[in-house]
Amino acid sequence: MPSQLKILEEQGEDAVTIRLFGEVDISTAQELKERLYSVVDEKKTNLRIDCSNLDYIDSMGLGVLVGVLKRVRQGGKNIYVSNLKEGIRKLFLITSLDKLFIME
Repeated sequence: MPSQLKILEEQGEDAVTIRLFGEVDISTAQELKERLYSVVDEKKTNLRIDCSNLDYIDSMGLGVLVGVLKRVRQGGKNIYVSNLKEGIRKLFLITSLDKLFIME
C-alpha cells in the first residue's frame, strides 16, 4: 500500500503554517518538495511546520526539508519545526538537523 501524505497550509501574520499528516518517504517526498517550494516562492515568509500528525519521515524527506531551508534562508527567513513525535525527534537529533531548524 502506498504511503499517504496530506499537507494543509494556513497563512498567519508572520509565517505560513504547514501541517503534515501521514508519511514522508520516497513516494511522497516529491509532492512535499513541490508544495513547500511553491509556498516559499509565492509567500516569501517564515515557515512553521507542524508535525503533530506526521507519523514517519525518511532520509528523502529530511533532504527535502534541508533543501527548502536553504531556499527560505536565501530570502532571510526561517523554518520552525514543532510537535515532533519522539521517533522523529530522535532522527533530527541524530542527524544534527535540530541545530539547523528552529525547534519548537
